[in-house]
Amino acid sequence: MLRGGAAFLLALLLWSPLPVRAAGTVVDDLPASGTPRMLVPVGHTIGIKLFARGVVVVKLTDGGTPARECGLRTGDIILECNGTAVTSSEHFQSLLQENGDGATDLQIRRSGDSMTLSVEPEQNEQGVYCIGAWIRDSMAGIGTMTYYDPASGVFGALGHGITDTDTALLMPFSNGSILPSTVKAVKKGEAGAAGELRGDFDLSSQLGELYSNTSSGIFGTMDEPVSQGAALPVGSAHPGPAVIRSNVRGDEVQEYPIEILSVTDNASDGRDMVLSVTDPALIEATGGIVQGMSGSPILQDGKFVGAVTHVLLSDPTKGYGIFIDTMLEAAGK
Repeated sequence: MLRGGAAFLLALLLWSPLPVRAAGTVVDDLPASGTPRMLVPVGHTIGIKLFARGVVVVKLTDGGTPARECGLRTGDIILECNGTAVTSSEHFQSLLQENGDGATDLQIRRSGDSMTLSVEPEQNEQGVYCIGAWIRDSMAGIGTMTYYDPASGVFGALGHGITDTDTALLMPFSNGSILPSTVKAVKKGEAGAAGELRGDFDLSSQLGELYSNTSSGIFGTMDEPVSQGAALPVGSAHPGPAVIRSNVRGDEVQEYPIEILSVTDNASDGRDMVLSVTDPALIEATGGIVQGMSGSPILQDGKFVGAVTHVLLSDPTKGYGIFIDTMLEAAGK
């Protein structure tokens, strides 16, 4: 999932999607005026399951297929099929079989706009009605929990949204959950090749439920309070020494020194800060910043100031971070 930047300085999102098939509104309790907001900087990896609202078109089959002829495009979200809300890839396929080769109305969302397309499915060699489109309804992977708010029970993670691996578009959110995770191994990052945390998560257990997938992180509520360290006041970042809290082996969360090289107000896409890992132990273990560390809390001067979001492919010891205030604003939405 490569994101923008100069051709020689590409940045990689640190959400680590795995090839796993995984089957509201929150009131934000703000502190009194003048009282600093207190959050627990977690830094532990979590398993994440996210289910889309509708199904996402990730690829169109070559040739004159029904999907191409009706005007369907990569990145479209199919919400309804002949007036029935689509709940999964399997559900969409069953609706096509019910409708047969007759004209079928698809209600889709494209770049925020709704429209209706009429498609005429065709039977393949196995007698199955198809339209010639690859679709996706869910994703699962490993990331890092950024914070837990003891006042509201809300958590935030990743510092960026979960995007579809083929289209790079934000996955339309229906529901999701987070699961316990343990880091089993690390693939070290090097120039031109991002590393990654490799671990397991328990699909039979649940830590909390998601309520939002935004460009500034994923957010939800915990089933039980988090006891991963003491709460710290929220603060503003500035160039200079800082630390990140990360889980790069087993269940152990440690603090590693970094340097905040620069900060930028009103930056987009989780690039509020430029970071450099300075801790020799972390560089030895991971090469710097790797996939799965997305969401690692950034602490400076005893305050909670942000989270790690991207790594520079040209130099894995450097990357980007997002302001914690930006994440909190997105959590409230």
